[in-house]
Amino acid sequence: MARRTLTPAEIGDIVRATRKAAGLRQDELAGAAGVGLRFIVDLEAGKPTAQIGKTLQVLAALGCSFAITPPPDTNGGRKA
Repeated sequence: MARRTLTPAEIGDIVRATRKAAGLRQDELAGAAGVGLRFIVDLEAGKPTAQIGKTLQVLAALGCSFAITPPPDTNGGRKA
């Protein structure tokens, strides 16, 4: 199965839909994830410069998984 790269807007849509399905307000998610409300607003709006660490905190708080698959010809990014 081929994987595709999500855009920041698509990640924001997933965060928003998952938050709403969980019955959370933006401020409640911000508190649960340990980030500010403004960050949640920006993330859901698809801000392309959202900090990866905070984004991972939000995804974890929502119970979302996040996977990175390196290209097949690499050793996980490590030099042999």
